[in-house]
Amino acid sequence: MIDPDQLSSLAAILRTGSFEGAARALNVTPSAISQRLRALEDRLGTVLVLRTQPAQATEAGRRLARHADDLALLESALMHDLGRAADRANPTVRIAVNADSLATWFLPALATVPDLLFDLVIDDQDHSVDLLKHGEVAAALTAGTASAQGAAIYALGALTYRATCSPAFRDRWFAGGMSVEALSRAPALTFNNKDRLQTDWARVLTGRPVALPTHLIASSHAFVEAALLGLGWGMNPEPLIAPHLARGTLVDLAPDRPLLKPLDWQVSRLHATLLAPLTAAVRRAAKAKLTPP
Repeated sequence: MIDPDQLSSLAAILRTGSFEGAARALNVTPSAISQRLRALEDRLGTVLVLRTQPAQATEAGRRLARHADDLALLESALMHDLGRAADRANPTVRIAVNADSLATWFLPALATVPDLLFDLVIDDQDHSVDLLKHGEVAAALTAGTASAQGAAIYALGALTYRATCSPAFRDRWFAGGMSVEALSRAPALTFNNKDRLQTDWARVLTGRPVALPTHLIASSHAFVEAALLGLGWGMNPEPLIAPHLARGTLVDLAPDRPLLKPLDWQVSRLHATLLAPLTAAVRRAAKAKLTPP
């Protein structure tokens, strides 16, 4: 059995980025943190932490840190079931969430669950299920039909996207309509290489694949700002751009052709009991902001 103090010290080093920060978090000396980590590395015969600024985990260190977080969650669930207060600080739960949900509706759900600390992993909703499958996170916002074995799945509804740009951009590039030729010339906005919203929408609109020239901008709010400035067109989540559409600073290129992205909440059954309040909060927030499933 791995020493729990050694495990918690490893997790604290990686969470705070330093031995000193871990010592403050655990109310021990930096020397004690160093000794615990050295003992753990000696026992396992491998380096767990790279002594950089900030400290970084090796692959083995990341796996052990996730194990430490899992144990903390399980201990909290056990103490809750026994009707006792947890002996340790609030546990940290890692969640995979897409940037657009984080920017529009997800944060209020987290704010209603004060007994947890959150480590948010930002990833595309079409790929976040892989993080859950590999044990990288305890819960995830996902899209599509893929599910993680051993996870409870809740359909939340769909986040509505609209193809938007500035009026001047529309007049310059789409004066003749939304044709394949126009789309193949007009600069698009893409979040990152995993983002297929623009290409999916263009294919549905035109009935054929379209090669889109594109800017890569990995920020939901910067995505909107880029559209406002006329840098390109992109699929923006409706809750984020509704005020701009109302003011006319952004225009919808095809008001009758929104793109609805269904979202699911998947949570590991191992942690489902402890995370039940979070699951309820996520479902309430989704009901208030998303298109019903």
